[in-house]
Amino acid sequence: MRRAGLPPAVVAQVVLAAAFLAHLVVVEVLFAQAGAGQNTVLTVAKLVALHAASLMMLQLVLVARLPYLDRRIGMDRLTSWHRWVGFALAWAVVTHATLVVLGYAALYSMPVLATFVSLAGVVASLLGMCAAAIIVAIAAVSLRSARRRMSYETWHALHMALYLAVLLALVHQGLEGTTFASSPAARGYWWTVWALVLLAFLTGRIALPVLRNVRHRFRVVAVAAESDDVVSVYVTGRDLDRLGARAGQFFIWRFPRYNGWWQANPFSLSAAPDGQTLRLTAKAVGTTSAGLRRLPVGTRAFLEGPYGAFTALQRTRPSALLIAGGVGITPIRALLEELAEPAVVLYRVHSTADAVLLPELRRLAGECGAQVHVLAGRTGTGDPPLAPFAPAKLAALVPDIADRDVYVCGPPAMTDAVLRSLRELRVPRRQVHAERFSLAG
Repeated sequence: MRRAGLPPAVVAQVVLAAAFLAHLVVVEVLFAQAGAGQNTVLTVAKLVALHAASLMMLQLVLVARLPYLDRRIGMDRLTSWHRWVGFALAWAVVTHATLVVLGYAALYSMPVLATFVSLAGVVASLLGMCAAAIIVAIAAVSLRSARRRMSYETWHALHMALYLAVLLALVHQGLEGTTFASSPAARGYWWTVWALVLLAFLTGRIALPVLRNVRHRFRVVAVAAESDDVVSVYVTGRDLDRLGARAGQFFIWRFPRYNGWWQANPFSLSAAPDGQTLRLTAKAVGTTSAGLRRLPVGTRAFLEGPYGAFTALQRTRPSALLIAGGVGITPIRALLEELAEPAVVLYRVHSTADAVLLPELRRLAGECGAQVHVLAGRTGTGDPPLAPFAPAKLAALVPDIADRDVYVCGPPAMTDAVLRSLRELRVPRRQVHAERFSLAG
């Protein structure tokens, strides 16, 4: 039966957008009540600064990994928004800094360069300049052309400098303090919002993961080779039935005593949580994932999560189509186990030998009456050329595709191809669920 009302993701997005817009309205009203600055340019500079700080607040909320937002919107979408808000923030701080220099140059009839040097001698201004420089630098290395030229570890380490920028910006605002100086209520509102944002960030990124690991005491209980380059790791712990994990979600997995604290990877659960164990299944594509098959039983694990909106919570229709590519089968396999209904599974691989977990899929399909189609071969080969996710092919395999929820997990190129075909087949957007994992932020 179709679920009544708006999907949870839409509701969460509306809540987030309404909260941010309401905050901007309050800020602009309070700013107007505070009166003009020393000249028009400096007045505009302060208004831009308030909006830049508000964008910084939004950035922190987007990557705070708050369960309410993450389980409804998904970390991939939140992280994407964080990235674009970051570019907007960079332009805002550049605009603010430029207007401040021009405003004081006009106020004191000084050359622009001399005004800049003079401002750099003021502690509050210098801290703001340092924060702005970090934000602009991180925005520059986050451009796709620059991002492709460095390793993920290098880029992520540089990205962490944003938190230093937040600290410098907060001190800058505290020392500057001219915008709401005439109103204790305005100052109280501004710093209360900042306190709530920081509390949300620290709770989601530090407090919740630490408390969960202290409570559940995760450790490795088994390691099983699924093929020459794929391995499954089974983790147990205390009270796992109270962890709240769902099929389709993922954790950020660390095995600190084995491969170091900084080695962290987002792996989906490859089996529906049963309250006793959690299972990841990974392909050896990097040093960390390749080393998983050598994990000793008993190794302590540090898990962050569960994360992700790629779950049955998003269901809108009574039937489902599950599409996987390569090792993207892991959350799809878990979802099939939880759904326990006659779903259709499309499993895209180069060859049947690459179809990891296929025996498990077929067993689960037999238990619930689902259909499993293995789409093997290289795209573009054969006569006619193989196009497994062309609209006509999808419509032939699943004639009622427009009346199903569609879950897609696989390589970016495959996912993009599927999403294009779904649009051509006019599958309603609210019925399409895809998630790309990222640790940005």
